[in-house]
Amino acid sequence: MDPAMFLGRFDGQSKLLVRALLCGSSGAHRALEVFHRQQRANPDMSLSNFIETLCQDEVCGPDRTGQPLTVGPLVWLFTALLKKNLLSFIHLVYFSLPCPPVLHLLKCLSQDPHRTPWMTAMIRQLERNLEVHNEEPLYTPHCGQRLKELSQRLVGSDETGGWAKCFSRQTSECERASGSSELRTQRKRKGSFLALDSDSEDTGQESKRIKVEVCGSESLDDEEKSATTELSGRLGNDAPAETPAEERTPAAAESPSDVLPEHIKVSVLQIKELLESQTEWDQSSMEMFEVLNDCDPGQVELLCSMLRFPDLPEQTLPKLCSSILAPSFDFSYSTAATLIKSLLLQKILSLSEPASRCLVTAGTSLCSRYPRPMCHALIGPVLEEKTIGNPQAELLNRLVESCLDSHYRLLVLQMTFKMTWSEAVLSIIHSLLDSKLDLSEELFTQFTGQLVSQGPKFTKSVKFAKMMLTVLTKYNSHVTAEHKQSLHSCLMVNETFLKKSLQAALKRITNS
Repeated sequence: MDPAMFLGRFDGQSKLLVRALLCGSSGAHRALEVFHRQQRANPDMSLSNFIETLCQDEVCGPDRTGQPLTVGPLVWLFTALLKKNLLSFIHLVYFSLPCPPVLHLLKCLSQDPHRTPWMTAMIRQLERNLEVHNEEPLYTPHCGQRLKELSQRLVGSDETGGWAKCFSRQTSECERASGSSELRTQRKRKGSFLALDSDSEDTGQESKRIKVEVCGSESLDDEEKSATTELSGRLGNDAPAETPAEERTPAAAESPSDVLPEHIKVSVLQIKELLESQTEWDQSSMEMFEVLNDCDPGQVELLCSMLRFPDLPEQTLPKLCSSILAPSFDFSYSTAATLIKSLLLQKILSLSEPASRCLVTAGTSLCSRYPRPMCHALIGPVLEEKTIGNPQAELLNRLVESCLDSHYRLLVLQMTFKMTWSEAVLSIIHSLLDSKLDLSEELFTQFTGQLVSQGPKFTKSVKFAKMMLTVLTKYNSHVTAEHKQSLHSCLMVNETFLKKSLQAALKRITNS
């Protein structure tokens, strides 16, 4: 049935949900985004009308010529992918919905003559989540037999164990359940989403991966397999879906996202959709990033990795920074440092030409709001990199001059005392000194010590000579007799055209 034909059956709010569900394999999460927006606009909204319309009887055309017309729920007329998105969406929000309407919808879908094994598994899983006593396994008997055979091949023909034993046990239980309704009510297995029960966490993870492969070869077409794989593996940090059995380890079997709470996982998917879309960001888009306020430092680092922040295109950075710098956000030092490092560090280190306007905008906005994390997470690591050149130096100078006050400029200067200087670092130091820092006697002594120790490498450097000239003219009141002697020895080895000017400036300094 053409989607345009059944859209007229729904009211305005429900129609928006259906349109979201039509958005390909990402329809479930787009529908969740629409649902959250509707809840924010009207906290009393309900999906009852939406579910009721899905269950209304409609005339269904025959599958083949010569067969009579039949009557069935409207949801039967949906495409396979649309039904899949609908079930995935219900799985994400079932805990906030009244139980009877959801069970009525699941009953309608369970009677669908065109349901797939994936749909059957999801329906049974949702019934378990709603505490309906459904003892049937999540897989078909044929699928269970094929999984058992596959497991035997993986572990060897002479031994069975691990999840092979699990499949054998569940298959026998399935046979007993089909012959006795009494046993069906005596046991209740708790299953993970689209995963088989097992005695260990590793078993569940392995069976979930194998199920996607084997059940897909049984009845899913290419489009359905793509959607199923995305639903079960999209949070797996884009890791490969299959790994040889002998290479798998318990640590590798567990997805990194498993340590995240469910609401953070949902937010990660929403943010990923937003970052990949070409649409304009509105207020609700910015609100997606509120999940960062709920994350501890480890979760923020994992979230940045899952969202691939280092690989984001630069034109996305201004919008993203505008969102996370909203007044409602006030990140801790560690959270801000993690975000700055993930978003900017690799982009700045890889510069081979002047930074783009988008990168400069992102850097200045973050530096103005979080100067201390910026110094430690970005400026320090960039200065320590030995391969940086003029593009990096120009950007850092811009950040220092426009965003950092005197306190943080002193912090950056002190950072340079702990690293080997390069021409790029000299540019930063010269820029700092030009801003007329308020140096203490102790700090100036440390700085002159660096000039003396690192100066021999820059005997022919004009940048070093200009920096020395700034020290002798703008900071002459700080120079003591001891400093003057040290600086004199440093100037003696200078080979630039500024040598005489430097010696004259040093000679003019008189010590009281």
